[in-house]
Amino acid sequence: MENRIKIGIDAISFYSSNYYIDLGTIADVNGLDHDFYLKRVGQEKMAILPPGEDVVTMAANAVHQVLEKTNADVTTISSLMFATESGIDQSKSGGIYVHRLVGLSKHCRVFEIKQACYGATAGLQMALSLINQNPEQKVLIVASDVARYGIGTPGEQTQGCGAMAMLISANPRIVAFEPQSGYYTEDAMDFWRPNYREEALVDGKSSVKLYVKSLLECWNHYKSNAKIDLSEFHRFCYHLPFIRMADIAHLKLSKSEKLNLTNDELKSQYADTLCYNAQIGNSYTASMYIAFISLLEKSKTDLTSKRIAFFSYGSGCMAEFFSGTMIPGYKQCLLKERHEGMLNDRVELTHSDYMEFQNFTLPQNGEKYCMPDYNVGSFRLTELDQHKRIYDNSSVHVKHNSITPSKF
Repeated sequence: MENRIKIGIDAISFYSSNYYIDLGTIADVNGLDHDFYLKRVGQEKMAILPPGEDVVTMAANAVHQVLEKTNADVTTISSLMFATESGIDQSKSGGIYVHRLVGLSKHCRVFEIKQACYGATAGLQMALSLINQNPEQKVLIVASDVARYGIGTPGEQTQGCGAMAMLISANPRIVAFEPQSGYYTEDAMDFWRPNYREEALVDGKSSVKLYVKSLLECWNHYKSNAKIDLSEFHRFCYHLPFIRMADIAHLKLSKSEKLNLTNDELKSQYADTLCYNAQIGNSYTASMYIAFISLLEKSKTDLTSKRIAFFSYGSGCMAEFFSGTMIPGYKQCLLKERHEGMLNDRVELTHSDYMEFQNFTLPQNGEKYCMPDYNVGSFRLTELDQHKRIYDNSSVHVKHNSITPSKF
């Protein structure tokens, strides 16, 4: 029997580092035109994590913003699903730390999900089933990642970091997901990161081709299930490893269905989804959902009752195409001023600052180590002790105009 309960996103937010580097700065150092990377991949800036922040602190900040916005009763949150491909422990879920930091109920499932950039969508599909079984419960899905490649490698321009948190519930206030979806799996080596490496390995050309192949496979599977024409979608949210990927993907998809639209009309179907990712770079599992937040907060068009398409792609490879319909009054649930303020208040790094952050490594001998105090959000990694990571609330949150550590 078709699911008649409306289930979807009741609240959503994202968080990224207080530091960034302009891609023009990297282009200048590499002897390229200042706008080289902007023209090539569409990126303007990359968020860079300072010591004291990681996937846990970013995730906790994103969740805190969602809980603060909704004033949610934490006893109704039955599960916290933590999606990442930047895990900090081979055994313990990063979500366990987040659970404590944000004060969730002890009667809450917490676990970590990994399948490259697809992880949060895997969590979403599980959440839809859980809430269908028990509509009184809510599920928190968190996606948090750091995209890192070697300095001077072709992937350097597509680094970044960010976290997204969304509260999934019955009778949602932002978007209700439709039950049909299309999905595709293929064993591939377009992107991977062995346990012994800090930085990912990627076959860029292969990955782009597989992304497009997966999109078309997923769309055809979705179409056979949903019986919906591509022209019935108002906007499209794509996974964004880099901004130009949306251009490539949407052109291929529209051509496959022979849509009779101009280039400007095609661009208008996804342009608003690009704004935030262009400022923070790649955030892996969080990327597509930050694109959705960008659409909600940057669109000048009222999206009420409009159908939105989502394409989630995870290298390796797993992909899914699904859809949702916007809820009347969704604008009242957004955190636009907070998100824009966070991005506007960031500190720009020089290239030497950037190299210092990227070359920073944590000690691995188990001795006690106190982290330097950089400008972070509401939560921070304070120290390491006997191989244990110790997190806490930031006792002071001071805006700085340089990257010089400031002792609290």
